[in-house]
Amino acid sequence: MYQFDYHRPASLKEASELLKNCDEAKILAGGQTLIPTLKQRLAMPSDLVDLGALKELSFIKAEGDAIMIGAATPHADVAVNADVRKHLPSLAKLAEGIGDPAVRHKGTIGGSLANNDPSADYPAAVLALDAKIHTTKRLIEADEFFKGMFETALGDDEIITEITFPHPKRAAYVKFPNPASRYAMVGVFVAETPMGIRVAVTGAGQEGVFRVKEMEEALAKNWSADAISGIKVPVENMLSDLHGDAEYRAHLVTVIAKRAVAAAI
Repeated sequence: MYQFDYHRPASLKEASELLKNCDEAKILAGGQTLIPTLKQRLAMPSDLVDLGALKELSFIKAEGDAIMIGAATPHADVAVNADVRKHLPSLAKLAEGIGDPAVRHKGTIGGSLANNDPSADYPAAVLALDAKIHTTKRLIEADEFFKGMFETALGDDEIITEITFPHPKRAAYVKFPNPASRYAMVGVFVAETPMGIRVAVTGAGQEGVFRVKEMEEALAKNWSADAISGIKVPVENMLSDLHGDAEYRAHLVTVIAKRAVAAAI
């Protein structure tokens, strides 16, 4: 068994200093990915920085035309929050469909985004809704945050503090879940935002979450499932595994996108 040092900082400043000064530190939020990874010896950090004591990172606020969600807010809280259900019902539905009750009560929105698992649900919402990711150092636009499978724009000592979601005119998220894990084999989030129409896909791409610009352009002219029925994503960019090959996933993207458009309110 390898050794690591465990830290439970009492402030964001202390947490940032620990990340800056430790050789290979890892942040522990909900631990839904990190703990299994540690058990399988797929990660060997020098230090674990547990953010569990930082209650200021767990909140949901409605201000103006936006919803602000703290990075340490559990999925279960997002799913049942009255403001989210009123202004962003698509996000509430997404949150209530993540994993099982244990995952939803421990996993956090910030942890999901920082991990950027290619099958995670939240990246599709952030990208489609053109959300803003606030960190201890800066504000990052959704289009600039996701850099590839398990890769983000976050620096080694940078911590997500808050995500701001603007109210969309209409939006919906539909996924084809793995029957065991409920991870998205293909998930599509469509939204008409103040800045235009956006379509984001998770669970299917080799580089993680991505936008489908051709669908966005078609929906801008005609918001209907028929408008995108003939649009196909490139097979060569799709994931292929025991749950579904690349051609199957490419087909599912169009099918699920059509369902999302039809469901958008």
